Amino acid sequence: MINSIQNHRSIRQYQNKKLENGILEQILLAATKASNTGNMQIYSIIVTQDTEKKQKLWENHFKQDMVNQAPVVLTFCADINRFSKWCKASGAEPAYDNFLWFYNATIDAVLASQNAALEAEENGLGICYLGTTTYMADKIIDILELPNGVIPVTSIVIGYPAEKPELTDRLPLEAVVHYEKYQDYEEDSVKELYEVKENLESMKQFAKENGKEKLAQVFTDVRYKKDDNRFFSTKFLDIVKKQGFFNH
Repeated sequence: MINSIQNHRSIRQYQNKKLENGILEQILLAATKASNTGNMQIYSIIVTQDTEKKQKLWENHFKQDMVNQAPVVLTFCADINRFSKWCKASGAEPAYDNFLWFYNATIDAVLASQNAALEAEENGLGICYLGTTTYMADKIIDILELPNGVIPVTSIVIGYPAEKPELTDRLPLEAVVHYEKYQDYEEDSVKELYEVKENLESMKQFAKENGKEKLAQVFTDVRYKKDDNRFFSTKFLDIVKKQGFFNH
């Protein structure tokens, strides 16, 4: 497992090959073993293998080909619906339709997704997270017929890799780890922490391809622009409210 963690890479090209018998169930079982809030498991996992259903997801995941190529798409949802119904059926009054429990359920769903990803990679499969899940949450809710109290928070595609990309760079430990208290960053120190990343030939080329002088400008001006951030933030918040959260 340590080897799988150290050699993680996002796979975006997949072989036209179904998962071997038993592997999917093994992956799902691993997901359910993840840490979670109060052992309540306030998440659900939607497994999509049907070609037509994947096509609909593909259309709403910004038409990324890996959604169609991979034999399995897993959508991890924050879910207070199931637990609340169990409470009511047991004569207990639930109060989970609020921001705190949306947050808790989101954490549960993401932890489960990482367990699934690790188990998949341990079995020689490739995975890739789909950040488009929250951007297009309203459409995904319709496609997967998610009831009130259930919201998609992340998705992963799983399959046999048809590529082996280079390992993606990561910031050094000192950039993300703080001992005893948060050590804030001065301009010089933060520049130093990102210096190696910025000087990678692949990152220089990435900036050039996007018509930018600095790597950071690609993120602010091209990939995650202010107007887009505000639009999708407002949209997702409206979806969360519509699905029954933030009532209290």
